[in-house]
Amino acid sequence: MRMRINVGSKNPVKLAAIRDVMEARFPGADFAPVAVDSGVPDQPVGLEQTLGGAMNRARAAFALSCDLAVALESGLVPVPLTRTGYMNLTACAIFNGEEMFLGLGPAFELPDEVSRLVVKEGMELDPAVRRAGLTEDPRIGYGQGIIGILSRGRVTRADYSRPAVSMALVRMGL
Repeated sequence: MRMRINVGSKNPVKLAAIRDVMEARFPGADFAPVAVDSGVPDQPVGLEQTLGGAMNRARAAFALSCDLAVALESGLVPVPLTRTGYMNLTACAIFNGEEMFLGLGPAFELPDEVSRLVVKEGMELDPAVRRAGLTEDPRIGYGQGIIGILSRGRVTRADYSRPAVSMALVRMGL
């Protein structure tokens, strides 16, 4: 019987990033995207909310009959010595039914106006990026992401998300 890995999101970019990393470690596994709630605000701010969102998604995805569940959550976290005081990063949680394995990906600083809109005004990232005039796309997280816009396509959201998955696998010995 093939291993089933539930992915705690229907977002095709998250699914692709997770599959890209995990297929090498779990050859032949079936990856099933499932819609689950993060249990945190739509735009997490802080490491606790960002990690918590990934963990909640992984637990909820695991409850839907699988061998392993994986989830990603992006959020803004306070980082000293940065211009805005915050950086955007992605957390990964992998749950096997008993233990949670966590990883963080690279982080980058958002433009001043975007950070202000998210942190001070409580906006979600997608509308904040639109209001700042960086895109007209209403769902940037389902495409290249803000990292793709800021890097002019040199780094995509999938590129940016893969390291978080790799880091979560480290504690699993994979």
